[in-house]
Amino acid sequence: MPDLSYEQIRATLAAQPLFEDKTWQLAPEAWPLTPAEVTQLEAIGAACLEFHQALESLYLRSAAGKNLLRNKPLLAPWVADYLDRGKPPELIAHARDPKNRGVFPTVLRPDLLLTDEGFALTELDSVPGGIGLTAFLNRMYAEGGAVLGADDAMIRGFYAPLAALAPKHQNPLVALVVSDEAATYRPEMQWLAHQLQLQGKRVFCLRPEDIFPLGSTLCFDVDGNPEKIDVLYRFFELFDLANVRTAKFIFESWAAGEVAIAPPMRPFQEEKLALALFHHHRLQDYWAEALSGKALKLLRDLIPPSWIMDPAPLPPGAVLDAPRAGGRALGDWRDLAGASQKERDLIIKISGYHETAWGARSVVLGSDSSREEWQEGVQRAIELAPTNLHVLQTYRKPRRVRHRLYDRNAPHEAREVDGRLRLCPYYFVSAGQVKLSGGLATFCPPDKKIIHGMQDAAMLPCRIVGA
Repeated sequence: MPDLSYEQIRATLAAQPLFEDKTWQLAPEAWPLTPAEVTQLEAIGAACLEFHQALESLYLRSAAGKNLLRNKPLLAPWVADYLDRGKPPELIAHARDPKNRGVFPTVLRPDLLLTDEGFALTELDSVPGGIGLTAFLNRMYAEGGAVLGADDAMIRGFYAPLAALAPKHQNPLVALVVSDEAATYRPEMQWLAHQLQLQGKRVFCLRPEDIFPLGSTLCFDVDGNPEKIDVLYRFFELFDLANVRTAKFIFESWAAGEVAIAPPMRPFQEEKLALALFHHHRLQDYWAEALSGKALKLLRDLIPPSWIMDPAPLPPGAVLDAPRAGGRALGDWRDLAGASQKERDLIIKISGYHETAWGARSVVLGSDSSREEWQEGVQRAIELAPTNLHVLQTYRKPRRVRHRLYDRNAPHEAREVDGRLRLCPYYFVSAGQVKLSGGLATFCPPDKKIIHGMQDAAMLPCRIVGA
């Protein structure tokens, strides 16, 4: 595959408002994936969809007080309590509405860290950014190589499940609604909408205030005339609903059957603590029944041990299902504050439904924090628990890998450097099937412990090598 020159990349990026005020390290080629790795990623996508299906059943059966297993008793009302905690009653009722049964996000994007033991799945995002960015980068790096997501697979894959939500319409009107909280992603959604418009699709990127009700329908203004919205793709987190002034009309139009919403407004599908439920010792029989053997084994290998930091008091003599601190089992989450540096190879992060639940803003890595920062993280998790639970997760350190980058001080020559990798594959879900359509690799300097998009990282699409 021929290299892209530094000048080519800079000129292409500079020509796009999509990348205004965004900078990152540049690389002459996409991130390489072997056919075997692509096959593994496809299996991960199928397992992620199975996980969502099993999570829905777990949540609804827990909320209804139903038995979780086929042939022996297992009740777990605490599961719904955890997943509903801090949510307004009307949103909980909407999530449980029978019309929402079997409705899952149309986009799934796990965060996969490349470790010495293979991939580690640290989060599973259903309102992910980067769809337009990855599609654009795929185009830029496609010449002369087998890019994962070639032939605009990201753009087509994004649109197809949305159009399928309005089967009565040959060319449904799709509104990509981006809130002010998520405004940094608005340019890529505008770019996506424009690319689909060039294909004759009726897709528009809107602000929430652009929407208005007309009877039971949801509309927006086009040249002075109201246009009915058939599908609303929400690019805003559910904690942000209070700031979406037209949210009332969105709910009412959905209830009337006039608009489909993707991803569905079901907060239990967006809680990080779901990964901790997968490891919960009392639910192991449930997951074994609800998942295929292949998905169960894969997810057990992928998801690091995780725990829900619930500070509810224990009976005397009881201990938590949790890591150890000071060489001892924990009788209270506060005891975690005394963990040694070696024992703090752990991450604390808020589960969801909070403004700090995205972009690594709530993350505390114990082994990379001072004792005071760690103690503050533990205390914050305990104090917020009545409304916002936190998750404790074993830290799986990404291994060192190498890739060629352009040096900003000598941009005409690429050199191979060490770094650590986060891979975000994008899966699009339609009719119970999941399709891998692209991947975004974030290649960070080796001294970065928490990998996310940053100025010092390279943001790369993926290419298939050795096919």
